[in-house]
This record gives sequence, structure tokens and C-alpha cells, in this order.
Amino acid sequence: MGRIIGIDLGTTNSLAAVWQDGESRLIPNSLGEYLTPSVVSIEEDGTVYVGRIAKERLISHPEQTASVFKRFMGTGKTYTLGGKSYRPEELSALVLRKLKEDAERYLGEPVEEAVISVPAYFNDMARKATKDAGALSGLRVERIINEPSAAALACRGLGKKDWQKESDETLLVFDFGGGTLDVSLVDCFENVIEIAAVSGDNHLGGSDFDIAIAEQFCRENQLEFRQLDLKRQEIILAGAVRAKCALTKEEHTIMSAADEDFREKMELSNRKLIQISMHLFHKMIVPVKSVLNDARKKMLDISKVVLVGGSCKMPTVQQYLRRYLPDSQMTAMNPDYMVALGVGIYSGIKERNEDIRDVLLTDICPFTLGTGIYNEADKARPTMAAIIDRNSVLPCSKVRKFRTATDFQNVIRVDVYQGEEYYVTDNIYLGELDVDIPIALKGQEAITVRYTYDINGILLVDVKVDSTGKETQQIIMTGRDTIAPEEVDAYVKELEKLKMPPASQEEHQMLFAWGERLFAQSTGELREEIGRRLQHLQYLLNQEDLVSIKRGEKGLREFFESADRYLDMAELSWEQEQGDSWYQERTQEEEDSEEDYVRWYDGHLTS
Repeated sequence: MGRIIGIDLGTTNSLAAVWQDGESRLIPNSLGEYLTPSVVSIEEDGTVYVGRIAKERLISHPEQTASVFKRFMGTGKTYTLGGKSYRPEELSALVLRKLKEDAERYLGEPVEEAVISVPAYFNDMARKATKDAGALSGLRVERIINEPSAAALACRGLGKKDWQKESDETLLVFDFGGGTLDVSLVDCFENVIEIAAVSGDNHLGGSDFDIAIAEQFCRENQLEFRQLDLKRQEIILAGAVRAKCALTKEEHTIMSAADEDFREKMELSNRKLIQISMHLFHKMIVPVKSVLNDARKKMLDISKVVLVGGSCKMPTVQQYLRRYLPDSQMTAMNPDYMVALGVGIYSGIKERNEDIRDVLLTDICPFTLGTGIYNEADKARPTMAAIIDRNSVLPCSKVRKFRTATDFQNVIRVDVYQGEEYYVTDNIYLGELDVDIPIALKGQEAITVRYTYDINGILLVDVKVDSTGKETQQIIMTGRDTIAPEEVDAYVKELEKLKMPPASQEEHQMLFAWGERLFAQSTGELREEIGRRLQHLQYLLNQEDLVSIKRGEKGLREFFESADRYLDMAELSWEQEQGDSWYQERTQEEEDSEEDYVRWYDGHLTS
């Protein structure tokens, strides 16, 4: 039997982990890195690039490359790459397949099953699409785990010998990634980890800050971001990302972006970032208030705030949270890795590993599940009758009774919706079943409806006609715009036709993609030199001399690193801005505390 791995399928980066030798370990990809960018590029001949290579091609081949597609899982959105259309779950399947191959190489044995993390606020369609992506990649995915739940597992220090001695605590898990925000309240006691409430925003993440910076850059340089071609947009966005990352360590930086036709720059600071993206900070705190309200908790009840996701490295984000959570201990133990390490722990739990098989992790239903009922005031718009309220602990089973709405009614339709809106049509439709009832006057016939929802996201609907005792039931486990089971084999065969480059070639291809990106950004003599270096690498590859290739790759990597630094260089010029009193520039002592980010290091969950 093959191994079970844990996968953090992220908007910006994805990671894999496994429970091994009593701890959760990150799995390196073929380039020796833990973070695999969630980017896919497909050429006209069907050749597929996944990860860092594809990320480099965002600038050189934007029309063949897609990123941030996780945001649209379970929707009807499509991407056209290499002359074909792909849904987000199909692109995600290519990322999962890459992680699966890397895991098999690392473990030296087949990997047949995976536990995949998703944002807690993913709806039914997005969760089903994630399972579809797993099936398309050749992985069996029986269990989907919420990202904050995984982070809580990692934060509790499971894998340490004394983990069961952890005290009773309430965690606020603030999971802020590249594309989504999840906030969860987690109650922990000994070996029990219980999710108390979740909230979030599936369209708020670090990439929104990138866009805000890019748009400000364009305004200051008399450009209109939305009217630029894809290639120039990606060049500016790449500059925005570099500037945003620089602000995690410095208070001020210079953002620069250039191609063959323009070279511009912009002064940027953390204070300026706040000013141009204040609307994002306002949106950020809404889910925090929501989970506290739903769980009936106060700020003082929180033992620890756990920061998860790469966007939590931003000092502006941390200080904004401290404004609302002043008395809470804030913990950022390598935000990039925590979800993956937690999913790795859960893969060990699922394997019934002796070290952690007694851990009990409960989850909750993130959205209300209900049915439509007759609206006397507006007959054309049924209203939502909740049966399972959001934040109900899973598995759960709830019952409600309904009566006929009209005289001589002979059928009652029980439709199933997910969401919080008053009118059912504003919520997400999941399915329906019709139940025959005896003909009678209005209100004289009744049915009892029971919803049973399990931790794997499968909903069983039971309907009993009270007067006859007749029972009808149906399993609801699919949403619209997802792949039906009978279609999976056909999709798998289609994806198998795509040509994934062997791992031995990835280093060469990554360097070529890097060089092509630098070539596009540079001008003059530097551009000519980059072109010559790429030609030399191609010459070495044609010679098939492994030692010469390795030497050439090392020199080329050093040159490209120097070229990247050169293109980013600019003189710092800064004029202090006023306002935003909640943000304080970091002291030297705070800057020296960067070690908080590497408490989990080297891919191991350590004490």
C-alpha cells in the first residue's frame, strides 16, 4: 500500500509533507526547495511547466501561463493555455501531480493518497473541485482538512515528546495567504483540538496588496495598469512583489520595473503601503470580529494569535492586528510552512500512526445548510430555512419539520442550499429531492427533514412524511460546475497526454525561464550579455557533458543573481509621511527577532 502525504495546495505556493520518524517533515521538490509556486505554463505542443519555471514564464510567456487559479476553484472560470481551455481544478491537478512525483522521489515508494488542506471558508463546490483535482492527478483524496485546523495541529507542537502536556488554550488562527484569508477560533485541551468558529474572505490575500502597489506605481508614472498588455502588467506586478517583500525587513524601499520600452521607479514605505491599501486592512479585520461573535468569545479569552501564511510576514499586517488584539501573544512560527506541517501531521493520524493516532481533531460546518420555504410576502422568492447552522461541530445531524404551503398539494420539494443569505436564490444550490405526500388542505400534511453532515463534506438528506411514515433519502456531495465521477477517467487520460518534463531537465529549464525573464526586463549591453549566456548554456547542453553543464549552470546562476540585483538597484530617497499613528517603525531589537520565523526550520517540526 502506498503512503499518505499531506498537501497544502496554496494560492501562491504549494507544499507537501509526510509523517516520518515521529515528526512531520516537509518534502523538497526536484529543485531542492519546499515551496513550489502554484503556477502552470503550457506551450502549444502540450509541454507543461509547473512551479518555479512556470513562475519565471509569467513575464516571458504570460499568454501561456496561469496563477492564482485557486481563487476560482469550483466556478465556471476557464484559462486558455497552449490553445486549450482549462478549469482551475485541472490546473491544480497539474500542481498536485508535480507534488506527488516529488514525494515519490523523496520517499522512494508510491504515493496513492493525500490529505489536502483548503481554506475554511471554501464552499461545497470549491471543496468538491479540490477532490476532483486530486483524482485528476492520480491521488485518492478522502479527507479535506481546513487550513486553520492544520495550522492548529502544527502550533500545538505535535511530534514533540511532551506535546500532551500542553495547557488548555484558545487560539485565534489568522491564516493570510496569497489569495485567501481564513480566521478560526480553536479550543485546545490535551489531545483534543476543536474548531469553535471560522470566517474568512476567499478574495483577499497578499496578491491584492501586489495589485494595490502596482496600480499606485502606474499612477505615479502616468500609466493605466488595466490598459497595459499582459507582459507589462506581469513585469510591474513582479516589481510590486519584490518591493512588498523588501518591506518585511526594511521601512523604505524603491520599487522598479522595466522592459525594452520603459524604466520607472517609485518610492515605497510601510506607511505609504498602508495609505494606498487601507481598504484591504479594513476588510482584514471583519472575519476576526465575526468568529468572536459566532463563538461568543471576547478578545481577552484568546490565549494566542497564530499567524499563518506568507502575507503575515508583513509588519503592517502584524501591527494592524495588534491594534485590535493588544493583550494576545502573537506567534509567527514560519508562516509559510505551518499549514503543510499540520497536514503532514494529519496524514500520520489518518495512517493510524502510533505516535499520534489518539489525537482528536474536530471540525465545523463553515456555512449554514438549509432549504427554501414558501414566502407569503413574495411568492416568487422563497426564503432560507436553516437546518444546520454555520459553525456547527461536525459530524452533526439536525432536524426540522415543515408543513404544506397550499391546499391539495401532493408534492413537497426539499431543495438544499448553502449560505447565509435571506433569499435561497442568493445562496449556493447543492441539490434537491421531491417527496410525494397525501392530498390535503394547507398545513395539514407535514414532513420531517433531517440533514446529516460528516467531516468529509458529505450531506445525507432524510425526509419522512409524518402521516404515512414513508421515508426518502439522498446523498448530496456535488455542486454545479464540478467534474462528475464518470468524467474523471476521461479527464485523467486527457491530462496524461500533456508532456511533463523529467526532473533531470528542470534545472536547465528553470535557468532558461529565468534568463528569458531577465532578457525581457533589461536593455543595452546587459541584455546582449544575457542573450550570449543563454546561447552558451544551450551549447553546453548540446555537448551532453554533465560536468561542464554543472559548472556552466553554477556560473549562470551567479550571473543571473547579479543581474537581478542590478535591475532592482536604485538610490533611496525618502520623505517622512505623517499620520497612521497605529503603525510604528520597527526598532533594531525587533528587526533582530526575525528568528521567530525560523523556529520551524529545515523541513522538520522541532522542539
